[in-house]
Amino acid sequence: MTPDPTEFARALVAGMPDAIVYAGRDGLIGVWNAGAERMFGYTDQEALGQSLDIITPPNLQARHWAGYHETMRTGKTRYGDGQTLAVPAVRKDGTRLSVEFTIVPFTAPDGSMMGIAAIMRDITARFEELRALRKQVAAAG
Repeated sequence: MTPDPTEFARALVAGMPDAIVYAGRDGLIGVWNAGAERMFGYTDQEALGQSLDIITPPNLQARHWAGYHETMRTGKTRYGDGQTLAVPAVRKDGTRLSVEFTIVPFTAPDGSMMGIAAIMRDITARFEELRALRKQVAAAG
């Protein structure tokens, strides 16, 4: 039996172990699943309505917003076709983590951008292992 598409989507977002975060044109968070709560430490009550700045490291915020606003203006992004992007992020407690994510642009019937959803995975352990391996190789060479 095939589930109702709306219920399927709701259950998928709620039960996804990866973080799913949606922000509207204004960059305010409108969807924050349990995976995002585990990854970043904010409850949905704390995150909903907040700026994406709560998970964007301060030193990267200007670059993030330049790209975000350009995407909202033009409807174009180089990451909208399934490309994976790896970036630093920040948890509620201030610790940094490495996240890998894909995005899903949301458009209105007139074609204008409504917002973007990101599906994120914490790759901090893998990133740290790779960094240590690179240091070993550099030291040996």
